[in-house]
Amino acid sequence: MKRLKIFLYQITDMASAIIVAHNHPSGGLLPSKEDVEITKQLKNAGDILGIRLVDHIIFNHKEYYSFLEKGEL
Repeated sequence: MKRLKIFLYQITDMASAIIVAHNHPSGGLLPSKEDVEITKQLKNAGDILGIRLVDHIIFNHKEYYSFLEKGEL
């Protein structure tokens, strides 16, 4: 259900694009299989809705991992 809510405000605000970000409590930056899968799902849903997924960022206190910068979007 949480996944369905990601685009709720973007739809009502008529957004044209989103950036999704989250942290890993372990401090690691490499995306999990779930991170990769949700990124694919968000991109596909955004394509259907006409809301571009600009990037998915994983961060910790010092660094970040960008799906866009890694060529994974």
